[in-house]
Amino acid sequence: MTELDACNGVFLTYALLGRVKEYPHVKNTSKQAWAFKAEASLTNVGDEEVQGWKMYVGFQHREILVSADGAVLTDAGDFPAEVGNGTTMMGSTATDLKTAIDTAGDIDQMSVRIQMKGTQFGLGAGATPMPKTIHLENDGFKCPAPSRRATRMFVCCRKDPKVKAKQAKKTKYPPRRKGDITIAYDVLQAFQNNYYAQVTIDNNHPLGRLDHWNLTWEWQKGEFIYSMKGAFARRRDPSECLYGLAGKFYKDMDFTNVATCQKKPTISDLPSERKEDEKVGKLPWCCRNGTVLPPIMDKNKARSMFQMQVFKIAPDTDNRTALTPPSKWNIDGVINPKYKCSAPVRVDPQVFPDPSGLSAISTAVASWQIVCNITKPKPQENRCCVSFSAFYNESAIPCNTCACGCDDTRKCSSRASPMLLPPDVLLVPFANRSVKARAWARLKHLHVPSKLPCGDNCPVSINWHVSSDHRDGWTARITLFNWEDYSFDDWFTAVQLRRTFEDFEDVYSFNGTRIPGLKTVFFEGLKGLNYLAGETNGTHANDPRVPGKQQSVISFSKKHIKDFDVTHDGFPTKVFFNGMECSLPPIRPAKSSGRKSSSISVIALVFTAFVTFLMI
Repeated sequence: MTELDACNGVFLTYALLGRVKEYPHVKNTSKQAWAFKAEASLTNVGDEEVQGWKMYVGFQHREILVSADGAVLTDAGDFPAEVGNGTTMMGSTATDLKTAIDTAGDIDQMSVRIQMKGTQFGLGAGATPMPKTIHLENDGFKCPAPSRRATRMFVCCRKDPKVKAKQAKKTKYPPRRKGDITIAYDVLQAFQNNYYAQVTIDNNHPLGRLDHWNLTWEWQKGEFIYSMKGAFARRRDPSECLYGLAGKFYKDMDFTNVATCQKKPTISDLPSERKEDEKVGKLPWCCRNGTVLPPIMDKNKARSMFQMQVFKIAPDTDNRTALTPPSKWNIDGVINPKYKCSAPVRVDPQVFPDPSGLSAISTAVASWQIVCNITKPKPQENRCCVSFSAFYNESAIPCNTCACGCDDTRKCSSRASPMLLPPDVLLVPFANRSVKARAWARLKHLHVPSKLPCGDNCPVSINWHVSSDHRDGWTARITLFNWEDYSFDDWFTAVQLRRTFEDFEDVYSFNGTRIPGLKTVFFEGLKGLNYLAGETNGTHANDPRVPGKQQSVISFSKKHIKDFDVTHDGFPTKVFFNGMECSLPPIRPAKSSGRKSSSISVIALVFTAFVTFLMI
């Protein structure tokens, strides 16, 4: 090809091979699904080997990739994967692109081809849906806009003379990647029909967290877990082994003692009281009841580990090195960020200190890495929410309607905006707010919808109250409410303040830490007070239930900000609780025209006194 001959670097192509209308056939063109086939290729026609190639394909038609032979997706999880916003691929078998000089022009070592199948939406029968762009993502390369000819797209990515690429350590397999959570699947010992594996979960994000974690995957070749240390399987039904392929292969095995026979097991951490158990404990970083803290809180508690014995079935029992890791990994917690995990990628064997204590190292038989990154919660899928109030406005803006979902909307509206409330009503469960909300609306001449809005249904809510605004600074008060029956140990909250981050001075009842890269202030309870109690009954039988609470005042200066506007700059742009991003109101409290600030300050003081009394 003329274009290939003119390239002195890495030549990338993408070709649409064809597409066919899928069922169901619908009249709405934008909702019509099409099955498509495509091929991508990378060819190294430069003079330097490309190690661990990474190619970005800018899909833009709500594509769902079903397969990509020869590649794995680094940012979209296992197949089928939604890649409508683009995706990055890396080699699954051929991970490096050698040069013609080193291979005597062997095109098989110089290039890779990726055969893709998937589904895309929209565009009519005569259209040619192509990606927005393709480019090489490896450091040190510069890619111009790709050229397109009908169903084909191509680009030549050359070495950028202005960028000095980092010299990566040469590895047999792709280098380990960074992520919010990384999971290592290391095979420690391998036998003819079984092997011992170690799974290590590392939290690398300053706001990442897991509580009571559950880890799931799917076995690919009929494997089952015979025994475990440091964790346990939620279901131990032996019938899947007895009546499945394992039962036919291991005819004399007693499956009643097997840890789990499930193809898709759910694994959980052991409670702390089992840490010293000789049979299932005695492992470092195990047995913490599923708590993995961010490294900013405690580096030693930012890791979790367990080991297991895995049995294989034929034909993999003919070869002790026939090792296949499970696929479709997923990890979650109680009120924690939602993570999206990649497919397992083979990496160089993990290195461990030699168990003999000598200055030597030992390596795993084989290692794979799974990378999980935090995703933004979808609307009504949050697990925490935020309300806003201020000294200059008598009304509080409550959490969004159905912020954490709505199961029953027969008696309330899931679309209506939440009604403004007097600040003290934020302390009352939603079921007890209706009468006060109507009374407040009548008093303030506010609109009352015929069908009242539904509640936020969040287990945790946070109130951000701007307390004061003066010439040299301003203050805010943050209050955490726990509406669940259970408590939160070692809780944390964090607020992103894009314009006022540099002016944070002090927090008086919590510990506060700046995270400059995120323009976020991290708050956690003081030692001995890092316990957010659950909801309890009121003092009298007819009193509403009382949420667990923690509260602190926060002070700011005005040294680094010009034209400070308390109605905008006094409120956070993002709020997190235990790593989960909380739902924020779309509006902020506005200043009432002609209102005297002194009268508002009195109300704020009354509210503060009321909250303090309840906390005592």
